[in-house]
Amino acid sequence: MRALRLHSSGLKVDDIEMPSPGDGEVLVRVHAAAITRNELTWPRDRLPAIVSHELSGVAVDTGEEVFALTPFDTEGVAAEYAVVPTTVLAPKPASLSHVEVAALPMGGLSAWQALFEHGDLKRGERVIVTGASGGVGHLAVQLARHAGARVVDEQPADLVFDTVGGTLPAGARVVTIAAEAPGAEYFIVEPNAKQLAEIARLADAGAVRPEVDSTFALEQGQEAFERVAARGKHGKVVFDVAGE
Repeated sequence: MRALRLHSSGLKVDDIEMPSPGDGEVLVRVHAAAITRNELTWPRDRLPAIVSHELSGVAVDTGEEVFALTPFDTEGVAAEYAVVPTTVLAPKPASLSHVEVAALPMGGLSAWQALFEHGDLKRGERVIVTGASGGVGHLAVQLARHAGARVVDEQPADLVFDTVGGTLPAGARVVTIAAEAPGAEYFIVEPNAKQLAEIARLADAGAVRPEVDSTFALEQGQEAFERVAARGKHGKVVFDVAGE
């Protein structure tokens, strides 16, 4: 199978053997995989390593359409097939394409966990989302509004959710995924199938819709990561693995 792998010399599409699932794992035919800014600099146990930890695809054994954020300490999913722990898989929202769904896991879970787990957002509260047009921010805005909060650009705010770093607006509660900062709670998103299933339900109800900035083939890996880092990006950059 083809897989986009990070080597010490850079990105390259390699022909490698198809992985075999073990206990508690599922082999997924990947239709689309999304990437995240700076993920090429994340610590890795070894190289070469397949990039991306967000996928939408079809479980080979059952034919079920699924999507997931996969654990960061496992092999990536920017490949024609990927082995995924069953515990992180959720049914794909039927109303969205695989490319759209691949844009949901990282952003949707980051937003959900920031707003509701770490930020304790309540109906009627005022919330500022920095980087509101980005892959995480645009989903946070939609989730906050669906929860009955008021998304604002100006202080005062009950909650600030920071996705970009830098100088943070003041708020009663500040949560960030960008970098540790004084007075802010910093966290790293975790895979969560139950939360993904709820996000999928909201997507099928029309309450949440991911924005795809652009799509690339696996062979365009370098161009895709350059787009992720470019100014003016709106939404997620996605590899259209199956060419849909």
